[in-house]
Amino acid sequence: MEDRVIFHIDFDYFFAQCEEIRAPELKTKPVCVCVFSNRGGDSGAIATANYLARKFGVKSGIPISFAKKRLAEIKNSVFLPVDFDYYLEMSEKAMKIIKKNADVFEYVGKDEAYLDVTDRVNGDFNRASHLAQQIKNSIRDELKLSCSIGVAPNKLIAKIASDFKKPDGLTTVSRESVEKFLEQLKIRAIPGIGKKTEERLVQMNFETIKDLKKLDVFTLNKEFGRKNGTYMYNAVRGIDNEPVKERESSIQYSKIVTLKKDSKDYEFLAVNLAELCKELHMVLQKNNRMFKSVGIQFIQSDLTNKTKSRTLKNHTSSLEELQKNAKQILRDALEDQKNPIRRLGVKVSELSEIHGQSDITRYF
Repeated sequence: MEDRVIFHIDFDYFFAQCEEIRAPELKTKPVCVCVFSNRGGDSGAIATANYLARKFGVKSGIPISFAKKRLAEIKNSVFLPVDFDYYLEMSEKAMKIIKKNADVFEYVGKDEAYLDVTDRVNGDFNRASHLAQQIKNSIRDELKLSCSIGVAPNKLIAKIASDFKKPDGLTTVSRESVEKFLEQLKIRAIPGIGKKTEERLVQMNFETIKDLKKLDVFTLNKEFGRKNGTYMYNAVRGIDNEPVKERESSIQYSKIVTLKKDSKDYEFLAVNLAELCKELHMVLQKNNRMFKSVGIQFIQSDLTNKTKSRTLKNHTSSLEELQKNAKQILRDALEDQKNPIRRLGVKVSELSEIHGQSDITRYF
């Protein structure tokens, strides 16, 4: 294990917490932030729920109608539409605070980042814990946001540690305490181990990480495949040599819509895609941006996600180019499409400025 000190920072119930900051009276109520579809009524899904709502079984991804049934007897529960512009603005401010405390900053998502702070704290985990607390204090003082931080010798353990005392947690796992920390945990604590894998391991009488360490790599590979088996073998021993890689927030613009009907008909989808391109082009014009990469996104009838993209030879701001490329990607993507498509999206990335504008204040 290399001598690194890594932070994993994760914002607690991010969308719902942002709403609580904007309207503090929400803190005493179950709050559900929803992606409403354009099909009317309660069609759509929960994006994030606060901890009060989670006590009633409401969690990300479940249909809004299910969530309302689970909260039916709670008179003060609140269902709000997503406000991505606001959340991204909060995220950008928080990431600026985080980044200035890192030797290496790796953006993962709007509510998540890794930091390598090895040089900054001279490899000292006590100093690292103090720095993590300072970051938490700064974010709370400036933005009123809480976050959970895991401090550890590598990214894997840091991620597990950040989840250990949520919400508003700070867990430090020094090199000497890695084994003791991991062995107490359930197998599901390992990132990437889902419900089905956990159920299979329970059937095999393995419930904790300590239990799973009894399995040799050959048995794991045979049962779960070489890639997954090797990962699990290393993970339960706290082995992860992947460095924190410098990565800024992936600035892109996107638009997505719930279709009037589930479909995989090219003509129907192309009409909707053309309209999305027009809306996206207006955002590009407003922000004086050209693009070099075009992509489309399907959310299928079974709620699985599919994306496909292409990179152009040159940057462009042309609506015609955007529509032409998006439609060609759509045609290619539909060649092996089995499930009907429920939601359709278009995105552009690898952006550049048209008029030398350097401040991007809004992005998707």
